[in-house]
Amino acid sequence: MNGLPPHIAQIICGHKTIDTTMGYKAVYPAETIEAHRAFLARRRATRPSEEYRTPTDAEWDAFLAHFEKRKVSVGTCARAFATACVHEHACVRCSLLRPDPAQRTRLEEIQDNLEARIIEAKREGWLGEVEGLQVSYAGVKDKLAQIDATLTRTATGTDLGIPAFGSISGRASARDIPTIAE
Repeated sequence: MNGLPPHIAQIICGHKTIDTTMGYKAVYPAETIEAHRAFLARRRATRPSEEYRTPTDAEWDAFLAHFEKRKVSVGTCARAFATACVHEHACVRCSLLRPDPAQRTRLEEIQDNLEARIIEAKREGWLGEVEGLQVSYAGVKDKLAQIDATLTRTATGTDLGIPAFGSISGRASARDIPTIAE
């Protein structure tokens, strides 16, 4: 009610949908839109006006290209727009990689390959190589664990139960009323 945008309140409260947040107060769509527009007006008043200009075609193309470059063989990179890849595209090492569950087999192949390369590097005495491969190996194991956790979350639901009609209606049906014989 004091101008905090509802979508920010949603994040703070940990709600999955804005509808949950809006349920805590009778927030109507027009009120939500009005509050958000007021927030944007206050924010824009404090920011340089050149930030709100229409982007050039080249800028817009660069923006769209960034999101195309986020697609990698084992998932999607979540790095921010106009930022370089700090891991030099060694994606399995990066905490910003969101692995695609459909690519689990590919990640298992990468893991097997890394195990073989670690054994070879140890045998040959390439200690610097061993260290780097172990970092990648730990990254692959982490990505596989992320996929497993995602699959577990989506496969298991929460049973909220279904209440009996009498408990929600405040009335009992004829069969729910005890007879004298009982």
